[in-house]
Order: sequence, then C-alpha cells, then structure tokens
Amino acid sequence: MLKVAKFGGSSMADAGQYRKVRDILVSDDARRVVVVSAAGKRDKNDHKLTDLLYLCYAHLQYGVDCTPVFDMITSRYLEIRDDLKLELDLETEFAELKQQLIAKQITQDALVSRGEYFSAKLMAAFLGFQFVDAADWVKFNMDGSVNEETSYAALKNAVKGAGIVTPGFYGVMPNGAIRTFSRGGSDITGALAAAALDADVYENWTDVSGILMADPRIVENPQPIPEVTYDELRELSYSGAQVLHEGTIFPVREKNIPLNIRNTNAPDDPGTMIQESFDTDADPNLFITGITGKKDFTIISLSKRGLSNEIGTLRKVLSVLEKYNISVDYVPNGIDSVSVVVSTEAIANDLYSVLAEIQQDVHPDSLEVQDQIAVVAAVGRRMAFRPGTSGKVFAALGQAGINIRMINQGPDELNIIFGVDNKDFAEAIRVLYNSFVK
Repeated sequence: MLKVAKFGGSSMADAGQYRKVRDILVSDDARRVVVVSAAGKRDKNDHKLTDLLYLCYAHLQYGVDCTPVFDMITSRYLEIRDDLKLELDLETEFAELKQQLIAKQITQDALVSRGEYFSAKLMAAFLGFQFVDAADWVKFNMDGSVNEETSYAALKNAVKGAGIVTPGFYGVMPNGAIRTFSRGGSDITGALAAAALDADVYENWTDVSGILMADPRIVENPQPIPEVTYDELRELSYSGAQVLHEGTIFPVREKNIPLNIRNTNAPDDPGTMIQESFDTDADPNLFITGITGKKDFTIISLSKRGLSNEIGTLRKVLSVLEKYNISVDYVPNGIDSVSVVVSTEAIANDLYSVLAEIQQDVHPDSLEVQDQIAVVAAVGRRMAFRPGTSGKVFAALGQAGINIRMINQGPDELNIIFGVDNKDFAEAIRVLYNSFVK
C-alpha cells in the first residue's frame, strides 16, 4: 500500500501545523510520499508566502527596494525551523537568493517557486525523509505541458529512501529554467507523483473535511460530500464550485487512483473520496451530491416560426459567437426557439455586434437579451434514478417565490441547471439545500 499525501498552505503555516502533518504521516506507514505547498496564512490577517514572493518580484520590476518583504519571508521560515529545533542551514541559501534578487538575475517563476522549496526542505528535515527537488523530476515540454513519461521515470529513479518530501507547484523546462504551474498547482504535483508511483490513494490534505455540498458563505455549516465521482466533480467545478485545481484530476483519473480530500486539523474525519465509480452509495437517501452556481450570465434567446425545420440555424448562431471568441456555457432550446447562455463579462463589449450578425444571418421573429442572470446547478449521479426530481426542484423554488428564467438538463441526467435573477442566487441555493439535504 502506498499513499501520496499532499499538504496545502494552511497545513504548512507554522511549526504547530508541521507537527500535525508529522502525526498524520506517522499514524499510517503507507504515507511515504509527501508533497507540500508554501506556507499559508496563520490567521485571516496574515500573508501567504507565495503572495509575498510575487510582491517581492513586483518591487524589483518597479525599482522598489524589496528587502522588507524578503526579510518577512526569511524570518517566517527561520521561525518554523527554530520552533521545530532543526539544525538546517537556510541562511546560506537565503543569502544567495537575496544576491540574485539584487542583481536581478532571477525570473519570477524561479523566485516564487522558493516558497514550496523551503517548505519541503524543512518538512524533509523534520520527518527525516529524503528531499527530492521538483526540478529533478517534473519536466515540462516547450509548450508548457507536462512530459508525463519523462517526469514519471525521473521520480521513480529519484526515490531512494523509505520516505520522500518534494515541493509542489513547479518543475523545469527543457532548458533547465524553473517553470511554475498556475495558482493551486501543488495539487497537480501531488497527482503527478501519485500517478508516477502508481499509488493506491492520493490524499489531498487541506483545512476542510472534504468537499462541501454547498458554499459555506451561502449555506450555514453545509455537509461534506462523502463520495463523489470524477464526472460529478467535473460538473461541480464547471458550474462554479471551488474544489480542486482542474489539472489535478487527470493524472490520477487516467490510472484510476482514488483521490481523498482530508482535513489536517481534523485528521479523523474521513473527508471526501473521489473515484471513477462506487459499488454502493455512502447514503442512498442523499441523491443530490452538491449544489453550486455562478452569477452574471447573459441569455440570448431567438424564436422563429418553423425554426425546428431549418437546417444550420444553431450552427449560424454559434459561428457568430465563435467569431467574437465567446464561449457558450449552455444551449437550452424549444421547438421553434433556441437560447445561448454566455458570461456577461465575455460578451459585454461585443453584444450589439453579435445581435446584429445573428439578426442578419438567421432573421428571427424575435431576438431578446436577458442579463443579470445567475446559473444554479444541482449535481448528482443518483438523480437519474429518482423520478420527479426536476419537479421537486422547481416546486421548492416556486414555493420560495423564485422565478426560473432558464432550464437545462444534460442527457446523462447528472445535473439539473436553471437560471434565476442574480438577486435570487443565494436564496435559490439555500432553498435547494434545505429542501433536499437537511
């Protein structure tokens, strides 16, 4: 049994969190591969180390002295080292890094990657594990994609001890230059490590006990989701849920490795288990997996008598949007009508040009625009086997006086998507949660 355990910034915030991580790892001998993020916030008024490193580089670009910011970064890691009573020389590396900054001989990616680098150095020393630099095994292609074959082989060759710690978030280009992933990229590093080593489980440790069924800023104390399939996770993420970095899913899904979201501050909580499918449901009565959504959409609706008999109408509409590089999120339709739902921000500058071209190409009887629309999605693989689910959803919203402006449901019946006014967004999510979860 091998588990790859990735710990996020909140799990690396201070010496106390390091001790929690150690206890988690010691409690299970299968946790032999550890991926870490840069130190996160210790409290709501604190700074993430990655943010400070970006700020430090910005100071350099504008000719501002970055010494005060750099000293904050240095003191943070030295404080963790000293609290853990580690005999690890970080001063020499910090001095060399500072000289590179002064001489402006470091790229932004190389500087920002040092947050994860120093976290991993400290954690490896604290655990007595082998330190494996991400630069020694995460290999990018020239186009910025990860060369999985080369990376996987490099990690297998680098692992020599009983346990390793490696930094997340970065790797190297073919020319040896440091390159970072986008923000949240340590999740990807963990997934790549799990795939490379054919792990039995990829554990992603954070500060919540799994993925929540709804946004806690909208619903008070929402339940965690015990089990979710990769397809459901994709639906939740696309519809607005802030769950995982999208790139995290692919390496482990390709190898059918379960992904377990856990809480460093509540290690006994089982968290959320994510995998391709489940033989049985954790709670057969809970047929909605999660409720999420996003605000600020625009609906363009056109109707035309006999539209259903015309060939190519939808293609013409989509071609106009493609011309203006506008992505379409949903396409609800009727017999003689069709609508496209797009981000208001994406179409704002070209709305009237788009409408004019649709009018010219399609000649609809009516062409209408609705904005200030929020899209809410109820996602769940069990919904397909529950007759009347859509009716219950719409009845609950109707009883709450929420007007539905658009309805869309995928052919796999994995979700029910509807549009409401922006002002009703939060209440719609609360109504659904209280109606189907509590």
